[in-house]
Amino acid sequence: MAFESGCFQWYGWTKWVNSDCGVGVKDLRVQPCPPGDIPDVKLVEFDAHRDQRGYFAEVFRRSHLTASGIELDIVQENASLSVHPGTIRGMHFQTPPSAHAKLVRVVHGAVFDAAVDLRVDSPSFGRWVGVTLTDEAFRMLFIPVGFAHGFCTLVPNTLVHYAIDSEYSADHDKGVLWNDPDIGITWPTPTPEPTLSERDKDQPRLKELPRYFSLKNEQQ
Repeated sequence: MAFESGCFQWYGWTKWVNSDCGVGVKDLRVQPCPPGDIPDVKLVEFDAHRDQRGYFAEVFRRSHLTASGIELDIVQENASLSVHPGTIRGMHFQTPPSAHAKLVRVVHGAVFDAAVDLRVDSPSFGRWVGVTLTDEAFRMLFIPVGFAHGFCTLVPNTLVHYAIDSEYSADHDKGVLWNDPDIGITWPTPTPEPTLSERDKDQPRLKELPRYFSLKNEQQ
């Protein structure tokens, strides 16, 4: 497999990075997801150390993320297996006081991963960013509080892992319609029709959502 997004072709980092476009600590590098117009969504790249046995990779160390500008106190980790390509899961979020940030990576397969800004007073409210994540590229996407998240699988039997900083709460589990024309996510089309849950087919549109998130509340 060789799924590469334009987001991944913008940089040529070395192992140690400290530049205008990104910051890194040892084996981990972080920068805003290109094209960078929603800087709070971060692309995280980590190194794999290979030898004749295979590879070893450190995928999470809190101190390294903190030094790179990401605060994430993980309290729950989830795994999602999608059997069919073209499976769309999203767009999901949790509302305060159970809102959470996510760190998403692909363990097996490939996805197009997307995030939508739901902060009503944000300059990028209602806009989205998306990247391709695969099991061959050692990259993750950090999605902060105030964003809806979802993905479309590009190959069969794709396994996605994500770590979150608040526990699941059914009372605060919400969503926004995956194909809302007011958002306009450009989804890939690995199959003629996507595979969706009944819930995700019937999520509200952006204009129907209450004012769940704001920059002002984040700063208090």
